[in-house]
Amino acid sequence: MEESALEKICQTFPFLKDAEAEVRKQLLSHAVITRIPKGKIIFLEGDECRQLALIMSGTVRVYKIAESGREITLYRLEKGESCVLTASCIFSYGQFPAIAAVEKDVEAALVPANVFREWINRYEIWRNYIFNLLAKRLSEVLSTIEEVAFRRMDMRIAEYLLNLALDRKGEIGITHQDIAMELGTSREVVSRILKNFEYEKLISLGRGTITIQDMKSLAKKAEQE
Repeated sequence: MEESALEKICQTFPFLKDAEAEVRKQLLSHAVITRIPKGKIIFLEGDECRQLALIMSGTVRVYKIAESGREITLYRLEKGESCVLTASCIFSYGQFPAIAAVEKDVEAALVPANVFREWINRYEIWRNYIFNLLAKRLSEVLSTIEEVAFRRMDMRIAEYLLNLALDRKGEIGITHQDIAMELGTSREVVSRILKNFEYEKLISLGRGTITIQDMKSLAKKAEQE
């Protein structure tokens, strides 16, 4: 890897900016920059984790599929992030427990599993990074479990639509199946709830689009007990 690529990694991952010279030298020697196109499956459930990816740009979706075929998103990886499930898999010599797929073209620095295990043993800066990553992802996954187990689906869909609409001026290009996969339910359930929202004049439905008509009332729907 060239020095310019190393500097780009350090800019993307701020904790590396002040790293000791040996840490930077190790990164320069072992990390490989790669580009992964949208739609590429990085891991399938049960795959061996041979590398840890440090995401420099793009988006990766990590999700599970039930026997029924329903999907639920565990979390997404974006610029400046890495996958805690991959790290766990590397440490335990286990298999990847979910699916990871590229949603937006990714550029990443790949570190071989055996090298990363050595870094964790030798360098505190990498141990701290992984512990902080673990804390963040564990909180996100627990939040997802709480949502699925305890929160009504109409509230979750209302909140999901509001979050998507923040930078899209109320018009969202998304299908009922996309929402179902994101929230871990069936397309039929999503369609029924969206039809109810449309009847209440909170949204209007089009082919592959949802337009929010009453943002304030939809927000109340997301907050109701």
